[in-house]
Amino acid sequence: MVPLAQLALADAVRDVEAHVAADGWDSPPRVFALVRTADAIAANPGLADQLPPEVVTAARGIPDHLVSVEQEGLPDAETLEELLGTLSWPPTVDGAAIVAERVILPPSAEEGLPTDPAAALAYLSSHPDRQDVRLAVGVLRDGTPWCAVRTRANDDGTDVAFGPDLVPGLIEALRATFE
Repeated sequence: MVPLAQLALADAVRDVEAHVAADGWDSPPRVFALVRTADAIAANPGLADQLPPEVVTAARGIPDHLVSVEQEGLPDAETLEELLGTLSWPPTVDGAAIVAERVILPPSAEEGLPTDPAAALAYLSSHPDRQDVRLAVGVLRDGTPWCAVRTRANDDGTDVAFGPDLVPGLIEALRATFE
């Protein structure tokens, strides 16, 4: 049986992935703090008036329900790993999520990969077997993960893959932001 906290995280990851998907492709990474909705409303009662009614209702019935807060003004970073290395969360944040786009290729594509970074980028960008993917990964403070993966080739909300361990490296990097 899946713990209720993980179900709430799965809902939050699904929501942030759909939110980012609504803006289309070719976006920079986006980061979200995840906070238990009931706790956020208790700390700031006026928040209930700003949230959709269904969110407030869910928070009353589901103690682990999470609300996402997109983080703006992220530090400049050349890589996703560098960005995640700059993040840390106050105790009031119960989890975090990141949505980022990546290019994946079959292992055979590495055979022709140039060593020069600019040439490698051009090679990857034009490779015929390239797949653009959007990765949405969330973790709770206790390390519980949930992931969503959408491909540009199947850019439909019904073709998103979900699971707890789809992007292990990104899960670990996001977990590290709570250490």
